[in-house]
Amino acid sequence: MKIIVLIKQVPDTWSTRRLNLETGMLDRAASDAVPDEINERSLENALQYKDAEPGTEIVVLSMGTEDTTKTLRKMLSLGADSAVLVADPALAGSDMVQTTTVLAAAVSKIGADLVLAGNEATDGAGGVVPAMLAEILGHPLLPSLESISITGSSVTGSVQVDGGSLKLSAPLPAVASVTEKSAEARLPNFKSIMQAKKKPLDTWSLQDLGIEAGPESATVRCVMVSATERPPKKAGPKITDDGTAAAELADFLVQNRLL
Repeated sequence: MKIIVLIKQVPDTWSTRRLNLETGMLDRAASDAVPDEINERSLENALQYKDAEPGTEIVVLSMGTEDTTKTLRKMLSLGADSAVLVADPALAGSDMVQTTTVLAAAVSKIGADLVLAGNEATDGAGGVVPAMLAEILGHPLLPSLESISITGSSVTGSVQVDGGSLKLSAPLPAVASVTEKSAEARLPNFKSIMQAKKKPLDTWSLQDLGIEAGPESATVRCVMVSATERPPKKAGPKITDDGTAAAELADFLVQNRLL
């Protein structure tokens, strides 16, 4: 069994994120770069299967800048066997379609029985890359699983929908995305951190994949036409309780159509 886990490096979730008002893109230099937490949880699901089936091979795959190797090394310290980074100057500013095109080419080159991903990235929250990847690869998709069970021939899980939950199952090869409820990520120890430095981490270019991709290769592109900085927060009204506070609060709620 070979499992590919998709990994993304994102600006620190707990930091203040800023947009570049000239490009409309996220200013990734404004905060520390860290592994997306949802990817650590998707990796944990793969690791739990490997704990039960030691012959399992886990490959972590990411598209990003050369700096993304830091994130991939952490994934290796958690227990992944190898890592692949697709990095190419032509990919800067790629949208989800171009990103998925690259990831699909890399998955095809690596080969896998199962591709695991988070349901959505914390920096963009698009949530459509796993579905687009499944479409390109021609694999069944199990989306936003809150629990997941992997066997040598199939993947099964449950997903919440309006009014209840569904149990889904598909034969391998398949693509599945998981939510934060699916697993709690483990922590690396000193030994695994040292071992991660010796595990294989390959960096591929678009030429290595034999494809053209990125904004300049897209037939259709979104173009930012304007950007406005978020206005500073203003202090709200203060109410001093002199016996009329309840009435003033009710008036405020009515005026703002909150009541």
